[in-house]
Amino acid sequence: MTMTAADLNALRPALQQRAHKRFLNVGCGSAGPERLPECFQQAGWQQIRLDINPAVKPDIIADTTDLSAVETASMDAVFSSHNLEHLYLHDTVAALNEMHRVICPGGFLLITLPDLQQVAQWVAEGKLTEVIYQSPAGPITPLDILYGHQRSVAEGNTFMAHKSGFDKHSLSEALLKAGFKEVRVTADPYYNLWGYAQKA
Repeated sequence: MTMTAADLNALRPALQQRAHKRFLNVGCGSAGPERLPECFQQAGWQQIRLDINPAVKPDIIADTTDLSAVETASMDAVFSSHNLEHLYLHDTVAALNEMHRVICPGGFLLITLPDLQQVAQWVAEGKLTEVIYQSPAGPITPLDILYGHQRSVAEGNTFMAHKSGFDKHSLSEALLKAGFKEVRVTADPYYNLWGYAQKA
């Protein structure tokens, strides 16, 4: 589930028909627009980039747990790619509550992060340090998925360390507790969870 334009149109046809829509890219990092899900690459979407790391030159410098720089109900959507796992578990509650707050009624959250259930299978087989796929950052092992990209952390980018994690059930539960109305969580072949959560 990477959320295509057709998927979004089926889920939120009224939202898709709006001429101008804004989404907050939480924990945007340095990735370019080509790395966004297809639904956000369509005409009419304006991206607002937010990150805690000033080096990636975001529009807003902020911690994911405090989005006070963003007005309540001011975003049609929030996109969160691989940043929730960088927070301690108790802080993920605050982060999801903040994401819910800034989304307008009828808007949605699209979130992706590591699927610890899939990774645990590799760990159980004694393959903690085996390369399981190649990423733009280089080879990725189960150890990288569990604790953060080890090479980046070793080079001083401590923002890359992982402090918590989710499986399908726990992510669904966390999204519902944050106040989202409709929640769908799926796993992809690359050890990621994808969650769609609609705000009433």
